[in-house]
Amino acid sequence: MLQYIYLKLYGDSGIKIIAFFTIFLYSKIEKEGYMPRKKKKIININKLLRPEKSNFQLINIDKPNLLRDQFPYTEVPKIKFEHSFVMPSLPKEIFITDTTFRDGQQARPPYSPEEIATIFTFLHKLGGPNGIIRKSEFFLYSEKDKKAVELCKEKDFKFPIITGWIRANKEDFKLVKEMGLNETGILTSVSDYHIFMKLKKDRKTILKEYLSIIETAIENDIVPRCHFEDITRADITGFVIPFANKLMRIQEETNIPIIIRLCDTMGYGVPFPNASLPRGVPKLVRAMIDEAGVPPANLEWHGHNDFHKVLINATAAWLHGCAAANGTLFGFGERTGNPPIEGLIFDYISILGHQNGIDTTVITDVKNYFEQEIGVNIPPNFPFVGSEFNITRAGIHADGLIKNEEIYNIFDTSKLLNRPPSVAINDKSGVAGIAHWINSHFGFTKENTISKYHPGIQKIYKNIEALYNKGRITALSSEEMEKIVRKFLPEFFVSEFEKIKQKAESIAKHIIEELVSKEVFKNLDIAGMEKELKILLNENSFIQFAYVVDLEGNQITRNITQLYELDKYSINWVRGNLADRKWFITPIKTGTIFVSNLFNSKITSDLCLTVSHPIWNKNDEMIAIIGLDIKFETLLKLEDAIE
Repeated sequence: MLQYIYLKLYGDSGIKIIAFFTIFLYSKIEKEGYMPRKKKKIININKLLRPEKSNFQLINIDKPNLLRDQFPYTEVPKIKFEHSFVMPSLPKEIFITDTTFRDGQQARPPYSPEEIATIFTFLHKLGGPNGIIRKSEFFLYSEKDKKAVELCKEKDFKFPIITGWIRANKEDFKLVKEMGLNETGILTSVSDYHIFMKLKKDRKTILKEYLSIIETAIENDIVPRCHFEDITRADITGFVIPFANKLMRIQEETNIPIIIRLCDTMGYGVPFPNASLPRGVPKLVRAMIDEAGVPPANLEWHGHNDFHKVLINATAAWLHGCAAANGTLFGFGERTGNPPIEGLIFDYISILGHQNGIDTTVITDVKNYFEQEIGVNIPPNFPFVGSEFNITRAGIHADGLIKNEEIYNIFDTSKLLNRPPSVAINDKSGVAGIAHWINSHFGFTKENTISKYHPGIQKIYKNIEALYNKGRITALSSEEMEKIVRKFLPEFFVSEFEKIKQKAESIAKHIIEELVSKEVFKNLDIAGMEKELKILLNENSFIQFAYVVDLEGNQITRNITQLYELDKYSINWVRGNLADRKWFITPIKTGTIFVSNLFNSKITSDLCLTVSHPIWNKNDEMIAIIGLDIKFETLLKLEDAIE
């Protein structure tokens, strides 16, 4: 079919013949993919380092080639063009891979394991049964990272496949094996900026180290995903292709697939088909396929948005032979971010002409979860998910939208995103329009939909009417409407105090869960518990007081407090039996965390919250209660600094 299209495009017979054979060859390459695993072979690194029959050999140089003709640093980077063009060559299959929990977490406060599990479920639903969102990568280093992986594995989804990410360190493969993963990303930087200036090595040395790391992955029966970091500033013919050639030789000898992620780390990539290497995405992808011999199914594009080309570059990679495009939800990623998955979803559907099992309405569910549960502020004009992406503000446009929504709506957003098109509120909106705007803007569902007959709606309408009676002529912005709605419908919103209280609960729960999992707490080792509590207070200045009581309400640890408040507390002061306290009774009854209302500490006079939690032994039997008194004002000041 693709050959036929190109024959139609090119008029004279000479070009027809060239086009036909070019596409025929590309099609042969595209049919290659993952190979079945056979018995592994021993890899001889020294043998791999020998020159091979190829047009491109490793060029080992003494000084870095920084490609100053394209990257002068003190000037805007240059784009070089050639007379030759690269023709599109769509792979047999294209799909999306996710890095929301890896690169996406490098741009914001970390998600909790429970939040990751919820987002992972959204990715599963969005990608559909055919696994359009094929894989999702995770950090593996902290206990929180590992818990997130376990929670996602428990869901037993076929897609996305859970993969890891590790440094180029042989010891780190143990983490991958411990978590039961079959694939992991490995950092293998390819530009001289990284090889010489960051790693302080030369090309031959670093190549040998990279191949040794890959050997370890193969020995552990792990599919290596080599992250070719900073490839759009790399020497493609002098290092990248020779490196990729050797990886493909390893793949051929071991029959274990090797994935190559093309990382446009600084966003230098451009989508133009005649742009030169290393910046031209089309020529870069074709070089990996045609010169390095990498099958399309083994290629993955990972971009950044430093020059506003993050989505179009990923799409260009697809169109020219790269099977996988890597992205994050809403484009969250280091610095300027990565390709937004929701954008990739719509480009995927546009290219193929059908949804292939994708449920686009999940995009709005994810948006509501991020805004309402995690507290993420998405820019109002952000495509597909911003609060105003399908709201018409100009009067003449609003008139057209009312007559026929197709005039000023990109597609049926009601059907595809559960987001009906809307117009900005003005004096002509009426109570029905105001109620509709509120329900749509705040994502209120059937359970909490606000009726136009609600008394608060009437008050909002009169407030808006008064603004126009005073001479206003423009529509209200979303920010203005939000303030008015919160003023007259406060019961539908979480107060700032409740948000801080929830934050305190989340922080304390994380701290306490880590504490009570330690052996000294499971064994009620008093000296050991006191030592851990002292460390806890030393690391967290917002905790005023910590203690443990047995199931009869008797305190069994001394009063552990901040050093500067020792004069206010007597270390040996015992408060008597505490069995009548709510912070003691609630965890005993429910087996869950308790967070009190605000109170003034009798000891320090500070405004505090008490947080308490059960302690269990190795047999999961409740044996004690731990309590923390948290300084509310200190927590407020440190909120942004606390993970």
